[in-house]
Amino acid sequence: MNVRIIIMMLSTAWVLASCTNINKAMKSTDLDFKYEMAKQYFTKGKYENACLLLGEVVNAYKGTERGDEAMFLYGMSKYLGSDLEEANEYLTKYYRSYPTGAHVEEARFYAGKALYETTPSVNLDQTDTYMAITEFQNFIETFPQSKYAEQCRKMIFEMQDKLVLKEYNSAKLYYSLGSYFGNCTMEGSGSNYEACILTSQNAIKDYPYSELKEEFAILILRARYELARQSVPSKQMARYESTIDEYYGFVNEYPNSKHKAEAEKIFSKSKAATKRSNNTNNDGLQKD
Repeated sequence: MNVRIIIMMLSTAWVLASCTNINKAMKSTDLDFKYEMAKQYFTKGKYENACLLLGEVVNAYKGTERGDEAMFLYGMSKYLGSDLEEANEYLTKYYRSYPTGAHVEEARFYAGKALYETTPSVNLDQTDTYMAITEFQNFIETFPQSKYAEQCRKMIFEMQDKLVLKEYNSAKLYYSLGSYFGNCTMEGSGSNYEACILTSQNAIKDYPYSELKEEFAILILRARYELARQSVPSKQMARYESTIDEYYGFVNEYPNSKHKAEAEKIFSKSKAATKRSNNTNNDGLQKD
């Protein structure tokens, strides 16, 4: 008989046997039997079968000696079976229900990791990213010496980079929209340039060690200059002076910036604008 046919027959027989076993276990009224079968499936990496059986015993075992392990295995079966939303739910439920349980450290770590693995792309809402960061920060605070602590830190930094990039994209968008007021949605901002400035300032404050800090700084300088240039005459002088102040802060912070030439150009134009304004005012005073 062809070897391939033999292998296929054996595989089919194994699948049928597995189906028979899981069906037998599911129909059983013996919770202990179901639980032992669930653990076997878990050990063999059959997480879907493990979940089916654990789902039937986990509530029944609540408050018993097996309740601790059953809920942890259920949460981990969900995680390893890629049902990440429910994995987070049950692992979180585990460490809250069994705060001194044998698997608390692992449960807290994988509850956070389940959230981390579902965090959306940078252009979408980042609520889950904030939740994952909080979960990992709480983990490190609770288990500072854990073998998982360094992994948590790396994932926190990675997610913070995502949040910074989202803020940077928002700031750039406000700058690009410029004086188009209809797209300015930042509360309390009179223009998209002001929204760009506020978004960038908040990002620098919230993420002071970000690699994008310099990019936020040059965005602020550009936005201040454009805000001054496009302002009504009564506001231009004060806004050009703010641009000049921003320039000094920028070159002090980033003396070797790749944007130095652009910053110098903005400074020169702002200086020239204030000089013209002063001359105009002086001429007006002389005529009076």
